[in-house]
Order: sequence, then C-alpha cells, then structure tokens
Amino acid sequence: MKSIVTKRGDKGETSLYRGGSVAKNHPRIELGGALDELCSFLGMSKSLLKNKKMKVCLAEIQKDLFVIGAEVSTRPPFVNKLKRLLNSCDIVRLEELIELLESKNGCRKLAFCLPGGSFISSSIDVSRAIARRAERQATALFKKKHLKNHNILVYLNRLSDFLFLLARCCEGQEKESF
Repeated sequence: MKSIVTKRGDKGETSLYRGGSVAKNHPRIELGGALDELCSFLGMSKSLLKNKKMKVCLAEIQKDLFVIGAEVSTRPPFVNKLKRLLNSCDIVRLEELIELLESKNGCRKLAFCLPGGSFISSSIDVSRAIARRAERQATALFKKKHLKNHNILVYLNRLSDFLFLLARCCEGQEKESF
C-alpha cells in the first residue's frame, strides 16, 4: 500500500496538476486551501441539516468546489483538458436555489445581521465568510490572468448570497421547511 507521506512538500513547495510546482503560499494554493476549508464547513453544515433536499444541494455545491479546485490547481496550458469546468449552468442552479429561498417566508431578511441564531445557521455563516474569502482570492488570480474562467467569480459570488439566505432561513429553526 502506498503511503500518504511523500516528503515532496517538506521544502515548502507543492505540485500542480500536469506538472510544475509552486510555493505552498502561492495564491493558487491559498485559493485551493480556502475551497477545501469551505467544502469542509459545508460538509459540517450538511451533517446538521435535517432537510434532505438541502443536504443534496450542499453536496452538489461541494462537488462544484472540487471542480473549481481542480481548475485552480492545474497548470494553465492543461485546464481545457480537464473533464469538467465550472459553467453557466452551475450558476443558474445556484440562482434557482436563491429564488427558492427568497420565496420562503422568513427568508427575506437582507440586512446585515449577527450570526448565531442557531448552530446550523452559524455553521452556514462560517461557510459564507469562507466563500467570500475564496471569492476575493479568485478575483486576485483573475485580475493577474492566472485564472481565466470568469464563471468561477460569478459562482462564488452567488454561493455567498445563497449561503447568507440559507443561514437566515435556518436561524432559530432546527426544522427547516424548504
């Protein structure tokens, strides 16, 4: 059995998919780390939700984050060889979820609010904050032309909107009604 320990990263460098290496604090790796953190917190939120439809939605979002992560960690000349890239259909799916949450009673609170209405809503708010950080990091990469897929920026922006609404819908509720 192959060990997880390779020792290749012991000098502060990591490999990109399809060759090449960068420092572990390279902006690509920072964004990849934020996506990993976001995916992990979404997993925690998913485990807390009782609503099966929203669990499935969060699982789909986690898969989308893997797609984004693959693109971010792939050497630019090889990005178009990936099996899947984030596209406008993924954004439309998020926008439909936003519309669903906006149509629910009690989910129209759009003002700034303090997180902490419930454990579930708080975990989703942490995910939202991480999504915003990932969006900022992706924007920096996009502006430096290290990231070419504009859909990633739009998706991360919509994702934080969706997570804001989902947290508000879950506040004070241990039973969601979606």
